[in-house]
Amino acid sequence: MRLIDALHRWLGGLIGLLLATLGLSGAILVHRRAWIMAPHAGDAPRQTTEAVAARVGQLMADPATRPQMITFADRDFGLDRLAYRGGAGAYADQAGTLVARWSSQWERPELWLLDLHQHLFAGETGETVVGVAALAGLVFVVTGLILWWRTRRMFTFRLWPKRMSRPAVLWQHRDFGIVAAPLLLLSLITGAVLVFRPLSAVLLGPDAPRTIAASLEAPPSRPGRLAETLDWPGMIRVARTRFPDAEIRSLSLPRKGNGLITLRMKQSWEWLPNGRTTVWFAADDGHLVAARDAAALPPTTQAYNLLYPLHAAEVGGLPFRVLMTLSGLALGLLGSLTVWTFWFKRPRVKSPKRVRKQADEAITAAEG
Repeated sequence: MRLIDALHRWLGGLIGLLLATLGLSGAILVHRRAWIMAPHAGDAPRQTTEAVAARVGQLMADPATRPQMITFADRDFGLDRLAYRGGAGAYADQAGTLVARWSSQWERPELWLLDLHQHLFAGETGETVVGVAALAGLVFVVTGLILWWRTRRMFTFRLWPKRMSRPAVLWQHRDFGIVAAPLLLLSLITGAVLVFRPLSAVLLGPDAPRTIAASLEAPPSRPGRLAETLDWPGMIRVARTRFPDAEIRSLSLPRKGNGLITLRMKQSWEWLPNGRTTVWFAADDGHLVAARDAAALPPTTQAYNLLYPLHAAEVGGLPFRVLMTLSGLALGLLGSLTVWTFWFKRPRVKSPKRVRKQADEAITAAEG
């Protein structure tokens, strides 16, 4: 038990601030669509085939101003988001008119907060650190549950310590942590598996990583450069003919020279914000190359596709967003107070000379 106690304290002391940062940024991002300030952000989505086709044709017509990616408006956010090279971007209303532009993510708090939460401003390296922190957080929660069991009869729930002394903070930390544990486990497990896909084997079976990778793989790369002139509205119509009831979610130009334009769609039963129903077109002439129906994906992959919506509270409406907000706030509180007690409120270790002096004084007092 001493080893578990030491592991719990040192994990909290070393990664508590990082976990607090991830928790607080996640709690804010859950509600990002509500606080993004831009004209027409509250407009209802226009998802008719001709409405989407018209604005795609307008936005993609000029090669000089063509975005690398369009993420289309949905019921929670009424603007299309355009992504350009070098981190630049824009919001456009559903008539195709730009209403906001930026040259880097630092001009938009919703973008740099997302980069902080997912990558710690450090790209793939930062994403790996986030994944490791999530795994360490799981160990932190599990060891905390074990340590709490010994003192379960003394349970007293407090949102905030009775006073800012080390014993009071530790008491609050112990009992508040046990209440928050289910939500923390959900956030940390989903976050860790999203970063480290091989961990899906623990949740979904030993063959899960291979099954997921194979079923989500794009068609083979094709030769050919992106043509300056393509029938962009025609692509939308072809995709809608193939999946008439699916919502059109994003359009991406070829990446890493693969010669494929990718159109993602979301069927009504899918939880992922952009869906896994996908249609690919040739970049040189725009003809249909392949299509993937999310309903035909293996059950393992469909289960894996639920992890991000659960982690980001993209399902369940406001009640679930509130729960995941509480999870983030709890992680922020527990992580920050752990660091404070570990580094700044550690119990003072008395020197042997002082201990002997206090003992002599006690003996003298008893004899007197």
